Amino acid sequence: MKLGLTCPRFTWPGGDSAIAGRFADVARGADGAGLHSLWVMDHFFQIPNFGAAEDPMLEAYGALSYAAALTSRVTLGALVTCAVHREPGLLVKQVSTLDALSGGRAVLGIGAGWYEPEARGLGLRLPSLAERFERLEETLQIAKQMWSDEDKPYEGRHYRLARTLNAPQARPPILIGGSGENKTLRLVAEYADACNFLYGADVRHKLDVLRAHCERLGRPYQEIEKTLHMRIPDGQSVEESVQRCGDLAALGIDHVIVAVPDAAADSSLAHLAALATQISAITPAGR
Repeated sequence: MKLGLTCPRFTWPGGDSAIAGRFADVARGADGAGLHSLWVMDHFFQIPNFGAAEDPMLEAYGALSYAAALTSRVTLGALVTCAVHREPGLLVKQVSTLDALSGGRAVLGIGAGWYEPEARGLGLRLPSLAERFERLEETLQIAKQMWSDEDKPYEGRHYRLARTLNAPQARPPILIGGSGENKTLRLVAEYADACNFLYGADVRHKLDVLRAHCERLGRPYQEIEKTLHMRIPDGQSVEESVQRCGDLAALGIDHVIVAVPDAAADSSLAHLAALATQISAITPAGR
């Protein structure tokens, strides 16, 4: 089983001037603790679960590029990018650049998007849910095409690219976030290398749905990495965290991505280093 860390908050003592140093501590700490992955949210305003809209929030790909320069082994991704906020060709180029500069450690984490206040506030596109899913699927198709040996045109309902050229070439894995059974998990089965659920989802049922989509499409279910995002509450022991991860592995989760109260704190990083060591021996169900 793998362990990842997400850094959803950039509010530290010292205010905005402390962000660079503290986030550097997070990146170096995750790398040194033996974690598999490091993630940031792709939001422009802070979301309600983690603070006030006015709290500091870094643009995801700028933050990940900064982390890439400070690390050597963790994979790097956004959990997850709203597909409609960036034109697909630009998004694929951003992730390809991160992949090139990190030595092949980028992941494209992507979803349909949902946070209306930031879209309205910054004048970003956020169409109907149905259209967001249409645009998400076209973005996935464009990513697959740009990360192939072809640079032919792409003609979709929403996007038209005259030449899907991408150099330097990259082929990062694609992770789709969300647990919608009819659309999201079908897209995972068709296009993704990994899925991501939030803690509290009915994981066993969702994985059964994903398996059914894979069978219908002729996709090997085992090819898809099953990831889950959860919080580790302040004061939870390493043993309690191991137990929780073990329970998730028994359901079929391969990779747990955690948020902690302060990702830069030495105590949090020590907890995660111990947790990473212990859960590495856990084999998820179905593997």
